[in-house]
Amino acid sequence: MATLEVRGVRGGYGDVTVLKDVNLDVRDREVVALVGANGAGKSTLLRTMSGLLRPTAGEIYFNGERIDHAPPHHVVDLGFVQVPEGKQLFSQMTVEENLLVGAMCPRARGERQKTLEEVYDLFAEIADKRTRQAGSLSGGEQQMVAVGRALMARPKILAMDEPSLGLAPVVVDRLFGVLQKIRESGMTILLIEQNVQQTLEMADRGYVMENGQIVLTGAGPELLGNEHLQTHYLGV
Repeated sequence: MATLEVRGVRGGYGDVTVLKDVNLDVRDREVVALVGANGAGKSTLLRTMSGLLRPTAGEIYFNGERIDHAPPHHVVDLGFVQVPEGKQLFSQMTVEENLLVGAMCPRARGERQKTLEEVYDLFAEIADKRTRQAGSLSGGEQQMVAVGRALMARPKILAMDEPSLGLAPVVVDRLFGVLQKIRESGMTILLIEQNVQQTLEMADRGYVMENGQIVLTGAGPELLGNEHLQTHYLGV
């Protein structure tokens, strides 16, 4: 059984249907990529899985428990934790204060000091700036804080929404290097990205979304060789 199961999910915003019968699985210790163009419905699906939006049809299960109508805090308590698009830090708070916000759920609170040191080991750039206001950091450093904050919740699935958006290529490479380390630690990752090439190179499996529907699925290298994906996303 998959850790996360999405079955026939439809939903969106008010009367606007964005998701159309979406099916997706994330298994333990996998890196699963969800890729597609801007506006394809990727972020809407993540918000629906996180409990921020309610589906109009379909079911979502996390470790066998149905969560499609669970409140967001319960979804986090179960271990599904997201890094939101655009970082969404508390800019006037320090780096360390932002990180500690991530450890508020009961499962993570008792290990927050240990997890904090693990995060600083991963991101030496922010360890040296732990007392600085988060809003004073560069975009790349802020993204590191956002990822670190999610790790503070000790997730069972780390879901990341467009983590490379707006970052310089050298910073993207650094971020993906850290993701590789997180993967090697055994953590399950759901990576939602427009950066198709780099994301699918890392992924065990991938899904391609267009117009609110999954149009392709398969192993990462298999999808990179797909003619449709090469034509529409890689410009081959």
